Amino acid sequence: MRIVDIVTIAVRSLTSRRLRSWLTILGVVIGVAAVVGLVSIGQGFKENIEKQLSGFGGDLIFVSPGHTRSEQGFGGGPRFGDDFTTGGVISGNLTENDLRLIRSVPGVFVSSGLLNRPATLRYVSEISNINVQGVDPSIAKVFSTVVLDEGRYLLAGDDQAAVLGHNVANELFKDPIKLNTVIFINSQAYRVVGILRQSGQASPTDNLVILPVASARRVFSDFPRDQYSSIVLKVSASAVVKDVASQIEKRLFLAHHVTKDTQDFTILTSQSILETIGQISTSITFFLGGIAAISLLVGGIGIANTMFMSVIERTRQIGVLKSLGATNFDVSSLFLTESGILGLMGGIFGVILGYF
Repeated sequence: MRIVDIVTIAVRSLTSRRLRSWLTILGVVIGVAAVVGLVSIGQGFKENIEKQLSGFGGDLIFVSPGHTRSEQGFGGGPRFGDDFTTGGVISGNLTENDLRLIRSVPGVFVSSGLLNRPATLRYVSEISNINVQGVDPSIAKVFSTVVLDEGRYLLAGDDQAAVLGHNVANELFKDPIKLNTVIFINSQAYRVVGILRQSGQASPTDNLVILPVASARRVFSDFPRDQYSSIVLKVSASAVVKDVASQIEKRLFLAHHVTKDTQDFTILTSQSILETIGQISTSITFFLGGIAAISLLVGGIGIANTMFMSVIERTRQIGVLKSLGATNFDVSSLFLTESGILGLMGGIFGVILGYF
């Protein structure tokens, strides 16, 4: 039999049983759409996170207090001897002395201690909860993604000055907060000197109020005077990030009198964060794809079932074809063509549905 004859007979057979054919195609459509849709969601999540973090560049190092033990006991719990209530987490502090020590490491271009705490913001007669970040004005050199929409950033001489994230200025209250407006943070007055451009994608900077770190300490009088929530620094070149991070780790080990087993601080680089998130996102994508592949498998079983029933119902037609000279290969090609058409149509419609 010619290929044209096989395709013609296959199409006529499928159109003669339209309901069965369309139901089979629907099973494939659902499976393909699920695979395409869920894999796209996982990939989109990965690209979104990487886009946000890549704006910081590959030359940043973050130091935070506390450390979580990587070693775990049986079942993923803490090792024998660890504090059961902490689950292997060692608490710690970062002090002004640690910041000075970090600044003395060769290769550190600029650094700043950060003070992050929740607070209440009063504007006119409205009150709302916000997150405050106290920073050194030099932090503007570190975060390249922080772009001003209005006004200016903090300067060295600023005291009662504040820079607002886009959402805080424009969406938190009934009326937008304008430049040079006086606001009250934990009952202390501050003048708005700058408003950040919207970063989007649920960026934390959109919902921040940024103050000079000295002013933030007055707002949070209960926070220890010589401690920071974290320390961020920018190195002179991306190529030396690992070396600088290693030097900082060694110096903090000595300053804190700790070892690898008793480490009370955590050092992360922007490169390592991107790599970790990339690995997690890839795992999520494969997991979602695996779940969706089950639907695709069900669709494939549907095609096999349809073809099996078709063979049983068309034994007479098969006999007629063989009496006219058709070979076993021709008959097999006929049913494979029908299943191929069902799979192809289901795949095309499934990709279109999954894409949109």
